[in-house]
Amino acid sequence: MANTSARMLRLLSLLQTHRYWPGSELADRLEVSPRTLRRDVDRLRELGYPVDASRGVAGGYQLQAGAAMPPLLLDDEEAVAIAVGLRSAAAGAVAGFEETSVRALAKVIQLLPPRLRRRIDALQAVTAPSAFGGGPVLDAVSLTTIAMACRGEERLHFDYTPRDGAVMRRHVEPHRLVSLGRRWYLVAWDLERGDWRSFRVDRLTAPAPTGARFRPRDLPGGDPAAWLRSRLATIPNRYDVAVLIDAPAEVVRSSVGHWATVEETSDSTCRMRLSVDDLGWPIMILGVLAAPFVVESPPELRDRARAAGEALLRNASRVA
Repeated sequence: MANTSARMLRLLSLLQTHRYWPGSELADRLEVSPRTLRRDVDRLRELGYPVDASRGVAGGYQLQAGAAMPPLLLDDEEAVAIAVGLRSAAAGAVAGFEETSVRALAKVIQLLPPRLRRRIDALQAVTAPSAFGGGPVLDAVSLTTIAMACRGEERLHFDYTPRDGAVMRRHVEPHRLVSLGRRWYLVAWDLERGDWRSFRVDRLTAPAPTGARFRPRDLPGGDPAAWLRSRLATIPNRYDVAVLIDAPAEVVRSSVGHWATVEETSDSTCRMRLSVDDLGWPIMILGVLAAPFVVESPPELRDRARAAGEALLRNASRVA
């Protein structure tokens, strides 16, 4: 039975290349007879893998895409590549896929043996983050721990540092991770306060599942992202930014998404408004747009933009 199982895995690995395999070549690879190969293919079909077969002298086999995705067989290198790719997407490298990537990453991480997790952590440690990530650096283990607690409906403990800097221990029923404005937030029911709360994941440390399950509560409005946006809108930020940009409003909107409000002032100009605690984010937006602009407020943004421009000019003239 052990040899049969190993052979089945080998057969599936070969078929998952989705190339057409002549029956004789496939049988030679597996060191079995054509009759045994046919039996193994039938077993794969029973497990839900759609394997097409053609008869005749040049007959063979090919794995086709099915209506539902059956289990995947990955070797070590493929598993590491998928996990690293999902981490990059979760960090915002692929716009619009952040939340989906975290959910998928949580499932993949659960299945990886410790030796592969160590390889992924080591690779991540020596890999530079995306130049346009724009958000705080997050611990991927913490992020996936939270995601798994949300998916498994398991209560969570963690230490949290709010804006005033006083570290507090929180006990919550995690509902959903939301990516908004290049930051990750946890939307959860706070057990001590008896109300819904949002927590910035970069201010959260040592998340630990408690093992206690819970029945999910109904979030007001039902949409975690909309609930979070309405909540953040009531929290005063340090800077109210207004910048007049020499570019059409639709061009600027396509770059900033929902992170800023863009008002059309003419066919070729617009005003961008956003409220932030850190001026680094509007500086990055203006740098990516590469369009002429005038800072209307706050005055500190003019100084930051001037300093950033001077630093870029100095370094651009350096020769290695």
